[in-house]
Amino acid sequence: MGVTRRNFLKGGGIAAAGLAVSAKPASANVDGGELRTKGLQSSTTVCPYCAVGCGMIVHTKDGRIVNIEGDPEHPINRGSLCSKGSALFQVANNERRLTKVQYRAPGSDRWEEKPWDWAMERIAELMKDSRDRNFVKTETRDGKDYLVNRNEGMAFLGAAALDNEECYLWGKFARAMGVSYLEHQARI
Repeated sequence: MGVTRRNFLKGGGIAAAGLAVSAKPASANVDGGELRTKGLQSSTTVCPYCAVGCGMIVHTKDGRIVNIEGDPEHPINRGSLCSKGSALFQVANNERRLTKVQYRAPGSDRWEEKPWDWAMERIAELMKDSRDRNFVKTETRDGKDYLVNRNEGMAFLGAAALDNEECYLWGKFARAMGVSYLEHQARI
């Protein structure tokens, strides 16, 4: 006896109904044993690579990043990440990542390790020297002197990883230094 299409579909429907009635219901659990993020502390952040501002969820254990993924509740990316954002975990956890200040003196052929306090003081000193050397107090145009108070020896460049409050403080600091060359990554 041959199997007709109608009999095949009837048999398949009866088998599916039998399985649906006899199977026990599955239970869903956020902290299920198969989740790799179970028991980890999570926080949200913004991807630092471009001006889009994709949301990310960072999972940490004992202060160390163990997982980074797109935030499905973020209005910009809704959980998806580009290839650079997806690889951000490798930036945070990389044995070649520098964690100490490396300094090479002018004319030297070798790098030396320096403490963070020394580096911050050195940066502040160089910024002050540059500001003092390149500060323009007045400018003469059409035979008149104008007060300009600008620093022509520095430029400030912002980044997409900064939030509104950080950008505000960064801009205020740049203006206090007299910097007129102020730019942001989103415009470049």
